[in-house]
Amino acid sequence: KTCTMIIIRRLCCLILLFTTVTIQIDLSNGLSLTPKLACKASDTRAVSKDPARRVLLGQAASAIAAICVFPQQSKAAQTSQMEKDKANILKGYNRLNYLLDNWEKETTVCKTGVDNPYLGCDRTPLKVMEYLGYRSTEDPLFRADKTLQRLEFLVPSGKEAKFQDALDIWVEKAEEGSGMAFISSWGESNPGGGKDRVALFIERSRKDVIECRDSLGVVIGVLGI
Repeated sequence: KTCTMIIIRRLCCLILLFTTVTIQIDLSNGLSLTPKLACKASDTRAVSKDPARRVLLGQAASAIAAICVFPQQSKAAQTSQMEKDKANILKGYNRLNYLLDNWEKETTVCKTGVDNPYLGCDRTPLKVMEYLGYRSTEDPLFRADKTLQRLEFLVPSGKEAKFQDALDIWVEKAEEGSGMAFISSWGESNPGGGKDRVALFIERSRKDVIECRDSLGVVIGVLGI
């Protein structure tokens, strides 16, 4: 596909460089466009003297130029998206490492008040969902499965299965980890629930986060990010 775009771009540039368009206006039969090689100076003067010919010639040249430039713009946009995707995966991986290294701190919220500066601390799962990309479209791992699929074309030959396995693990464990975190947020509200149930589900979520982090580590290694 890339080679085809390059060939098209080069052909268009050759057309712009070596050919021109001579517009033949036939008052009796209407207007027609006929590509011709600009060999005669008289033909060139005829084109320059006729306003209608100059307008159509300019439009034709603009159309050809647009065809030549478009592949370059498209390639630049693809490169920009690729770099953004790679940066998000690396940033998300580092954030998961931070979460795991500071698990108790990040999954605990301490309440304070005006009269009583210390009202106790509770475990909260919201940070887990945030780090896994389920809280905001601005999170680096938001729709990480789609991000990884866009980067799949960078996978070196022979490592496709390794990349696919890591992608499958990410999808499965990210869903489980976020689900466990969500369930734990209702641990005290459910019949028979309590702080111990909240802590239990948060710990289960932690195991899923570890596998998510490891799967991204594999992806980073395969892609050489």
